[in-house]
Amino acid sequence: MRGLLATSIGVTCAAALALPLTSPATAAAVRPAPTAEAGIADIADTRATSLPGSTQSLPLSPLTSLTRDRALGNADQGLSRRDVRRFSLLGVIWDDPDAELEARVQVRTRPAGGNAWSGWQDVETHNADHGADPDTAERSSGRVRGATAPLWVGDSDGVEVRVHPDTRSRTEETGRGVRTLTAPAPLPTGLRLELVDPGAPTPTHVPVGPPRTRAVPNAEQAAVPNAQEAAPAPLELPALSRDQTSRELISPNSPHGSESTKSRRAKPYIGPRPAIVTRRGWGADESLRETGFRYTSTVKAAFVHHTATGNNYKCSQAPSVIRGIYRYHVRSMGWRDIGYNFLVDKCGTIYEGRAGGVTKAVMGAHTLGFNSNSMGIAVLGTFSSAKPNSATVTAIARLTAWKLGLFGANPKGKTYLKSGGGNLYPRGKNVRLNVISGHRDGFATECPGKQLYGKLGSARSTAAHYQGR
Repeated sequence: MRGLLATSIGVTCAAALALPLTSPATAAAVRPAPTAEAGIADIADTRATSLPGSTQSLPLSPLTSLTRDRALGNADQGLSRRDVRRFSLLGVIWDDPDAELEARVQVRTRPAGGNAWSGWQDVETHNADHGADPDTAERSSGRVRGATAPLWVGDSDGVEVRVHPDTRSRTEETGRGVRTLTAPAPLPTGLRLELVDPGAPTPTHVPVGPPRTRAVPNAEQAAVPNAQEAAPAPLELPALSRDQTSRELISPNSPHGSESTKSRRAKPYIGPRPAIVTRRGWGADESLRETGFRYTSTVKAAFVHHTATGNNYKCSQAPSVIRGIYRYHVRSMGWRDIGYNFLVDKCGTIYEGRAGGVTKAVMGAHTLGFNSNSMGIAVLGTFSSAKPNSATVTAIARLTAWKLGLFGANPKGKTYLKSGGGNLYPRGKNVRLNVISGHRDGFATECPGKQLYGKLGSARSTAAHYQGR
């Protein structure tokens, strides 16, 4: 993957560093319609059915279980084993984004073209800690839904799912004393299984640069598209040395603008820019996301996450995993774009996430309550018990040394962020955090997993070293 991307870059990358992208729809094979038996509602983009990738949305229904305690009632929901169109990533969504799914979600799948079914796999249900901040346009769009974390299962064409509610206990006083009653927790309404085919990028998937502002005779300045000025973005931004990074920032022709130049001169600590696979490089279909971009004033902190998609992927599949997460965030969960600003795979490759420019303070949807003036870095995988390798930790350090350095932040330092509202800190509270924090530092969650969280101290020290501190 990396070799292919590196050899594809024959253009100067300076113009791509601002990197807000848009892209026309591209041709891809149209998948056959599902069988009536499957009962699938296909919510692939209806504006152009030839766009790469698709989503199958299957409503869950009550399951009959002879082994359940009849006193608890039949509260399970799910889908019986069935054939479906090919997919590689799945998750469960529901109507109310503020409703918690108090249940165990398990799935099993069948590899495409095969006969043997996998064992049952757990899907991470606690995903409410991700998302846009309350009272933002993205959160209040009316399209946002509750969701589990997505799970990568590889190329599959069969699925079975069961959702088993947690048991709630309560006490009740009676004439004979106090008794304990148990009942299944109510499930949110509108439970659906989302099956995502990430599609395959094509060579014709060429993004077009943003409209440029130029003088218009007898009129105010206006944003006017100019095809001659719109150059295709590279597939990957190559790594720069620390000196090259510094020279680029203070260059009068730098695309970063005067603010970055002033910041660089006043605060000289910055790490070398690592190689970054662009959105074009991982095959983002730019017609999926909302147009335009959202920015905050600075980047004071980085929150590290894990995607909880599992670790059963090859590094060559990482772009497909990212395309699957992107489609799940936008089409299934109703977000304006992928939630993370950057992603890192287990081979240490860094990928651009939410569109708007890798050097800019792009507002993401990664840490509920703390998306302003921060960035989110998601490591592909699940690290509750599995340990991240050194390549992953080094990539986090290199990325934070560079990006935080653009805004004068010390990776080993502390900073204050104002809470936008969450389950740990009330809205408006100034919270003191590590400049490199784990997701759990801003929200009561297990993310980024115990094992990855335990490596953040090493990432802070290494990032500071890269900055020359």
